[in-house]
Amino acid sequence: MSDTVTAAVLVIGDEILSGRTKDRNVGYIAEYLFKAGVELREARVVPDVEDEIVAAVNALRARYDYVFTTGGIGPTHDDITSECIAAAFGVPWERQPTVWARMEAHYPPGGFNAARQRMATMPRGAVLIDTGHIAPGFSLGNVHVMAGVPFIMQLMFETLARRLQGGIPVISRSVHATGVREGDIAAGLTEVQRRYPDIDIGSYPYFREKSGSGVAIVAKGTDAPATEAAIDEVIVLFRSIGGDPVSGEPD
Repeated sequence: MSDTVTAAVLVIGDEILSGRTKDRNVGYIAEYLFKAGVELREARVVPDVEDEIVAAVNALRARYDYVFTTGGIGPTHDDITSECIAAAFGVPWERQPTVWARMEAHYPPGGFNAARQRMATMPRGAVLIDTGHIAPGFSLGNVHVMAGVPFIMQLMFETLARRLQGGIPVISRSVHATGVREGDIAAGLTEVQRRYPDIDIGSYPYFREKSGSGVAIVAKGTDAPATEAAIDEVIVLFRSIGGDPVSGEPD
């Protein structure tokens, strides 16, 4: 892999698109990847529709180093992620011997029914993301397939993370000033960004009931001195318009 390692998250499920379930997985994955030096470039949500899942998986796995999917690996009829991954890679969807034997032994006679057998059926060549729970996630190529339930997804991701190769860690520095508006600093901030083209400088307005509104500026990059220098210039910019800059994010 190059110094820049990229990733995408594919969230699968009608319940996300309908608003019935609020996604909590993208933020968790993004936070870990950032610290590991992996750039999360895209997050996409698709319904439980085979053609759309297959198309999204193939598009993302061709574009990024890692693709993480969440959702759709349970026992019900709409949990179709596993077979869609098999279709995307053009491999059979078949019994996974280790998982099949484990689940068959776990349930009482008759308990390992057709619905649960779906969770023990995976694309040929899948590598388990095994947390010790009955039904694991799996990896195939650069695609890593995990549950949608946040607690289970986090266990899977923590297990998977040991296998991930990151890039150069990204440094993040921030400063904020209450009473400042984005329009007051837009031109000056553009000039700071121009002087530091390799640093990602973001502007984030905020409002707090106690302190009021203001702007937080976050600089991110792999060059620590340049990142610090960019924030130092933002501090000067805030002060030039009468702002009182404070390091870090607003409380």
